Amino acid sequence: MTVFIRKLETGNRQPSTVFIRKPSTVNRQLSYIIITPARNEAEFIELTIKSMISQTRLPLKWVIVSDGSTDETDNIVKKYLPDHPWMELLRTPERQERHFAGKVMAFNAGYEKVKYLDYDIIGSLDADISFDDEYFDFLLSKFKDLPELGVAGTPFREGETQYNYRFSRKEHVSGACQLFRRTCFEDIGGYTPIKEGAIDLTAVVTARMKGWQTRTFTEKHCVHHRTMGTAKHHVYKALFISGYGDYRMGVHPLWQIFRSLYQMSRKPFVIGGLILLTSYFWAWIRQAPKPVSQEFVIFRGKEQMQWLKEYFLKALRLSL
Repeated sequence: MTVFIRKLETGNRQPSTVFIRKPSTVNRQLSYIIITPARNEAEFIELTIKSMISQTRLPLKWVIVSDGSTDETDNIVKKYLPDHPWMELLRTPERQERHFAGKVMAFNAGYEKVKYLDYDIIGSLDADISFDDEYFDFLLSKFKDLPELGVAGTPFREGETQYNYRFSRKEHVSGACQLFRRTCFEDIGGYTPIKEGAIDLTAVVTARMKGWQTRTFTEKHCVHHRTMGTAKHHVYKALFISGYGDYRMGVHPLWQIFRSLYQMSRKPFVIGGLILLTSYFWAWIRQAPKPVSQEFVIFRGKEQMQWLKEYFLKALRLSL
């Protein structure tokens, strides 16, 4: 890539422009670092560790932040440290208050350990997932091939279940494993500590708002081992929280209507679609406070209207 620098000369000569070609990353491997906030993850973290140490391309550094864990999480991690010096365990004090912003606090503690290293890609990795040996090599190749790619990841599966990307688009990147180009991560100011959640979504939307591309690559996937509750009252409660949160996170009303109608069309989720819709408008009636900027809300609304237009045009073409 060629950049222009104005070079000032002494005397009466005009400033001259010189061309400096920055070193290309095309012919070198990208380096990456990973941070994993982990709170009482003894049941699954060893699966994540085994996946990580089996990678065909290892990270420059992997910091596992034990966020006040009271189970065997720390001891499990410690078993692997002597043979893998690129791994590090960081312990943070136990917190009384439980909220989603705690994950950001733990991530930032790990970030302080690595932010001065010379790396190209930084990632947030959950402590309850596993993946194949070429997982990170695959994702790093996407950053190498696509200079404007700011955030990348893959879908996650729970059993045989995976998003179909009808109303969860490939522009969104799951928080189970999010990789950021370093310049993108610094551009968005890192993760925003929102107590109610949607931390991964906020980061990805903000990256697009800043002009970066974000992408989920479906050729690979990771496996999420901590399956969410399936009892009916848990599902309905989660849907209510989701719909309420959609309003707070700037989802456009028309997008929510079509998303809810789509859910209603999929048996037995008619009630689920109604809950998504009513909880969204309940938040609207209450004017629930938004934890994101007005710029964020406007950008997201315009983006979703563009996506709806694309869906309608595609449906029109198929009907002709």
